[in-house]
Amino acid sequence: MPKMNVESFNLDHTKVVAPFVRLAGKMEGQNGDTIYKYDIRFKQPNKEHMEMPGLHSLEHLMAENIRNHSDKVVDISPMGCQTGFYVSFINHQDYDDVLQILEDTLNDVLNAEEVPACNEVQCGWAASHSLEGAKEIAQAFLDKRNEWNEIYSSAQ
Repeated sequence: MPKMNVESFNLDHTKVVAPFVRLAGKMEGQNGDTIYKYDIRFKQPNKEHMEMPGLHSLEHLMAENIRNHSDKVVDISPMGCQTGFYVSFINHQDYDDVLQILEDTLNDVLNAEEVPACNEVQCGWAASHSLEGAKEIAQAFLDKRNEWNEIYSSAQ
């Protein structure tokens, strides 16, 4: 296949084994800053996906809470394929610390009593949320914490 401009389009989705967290990109800025983009893959590509209300609530919860654990977060966004998220950090490349930040953030999700900004003023589709769905996704990912750094099956 021809090389694409989008990094994830060059990833062979048939060879990865979710869940995992991988460094998906690194970009150097003109002023010396570096952005590190991580692929947080919750679901096995082309086999399963996150249902939209749970994914949407997880996005709100993670976006709000991850910033309590790091001031280096640039953005966290869901993938359109509904299998994961991208999170970007500025000037922060410590992979083990990124995993800890994610773990702490997902534990915040489990302890949440409501979805932040889940209203028509602060959200573009406030009717599409599920706190319980977000918690189920977070718990399933946390249950496999010891697998997050294994991107490919050892059988390959």
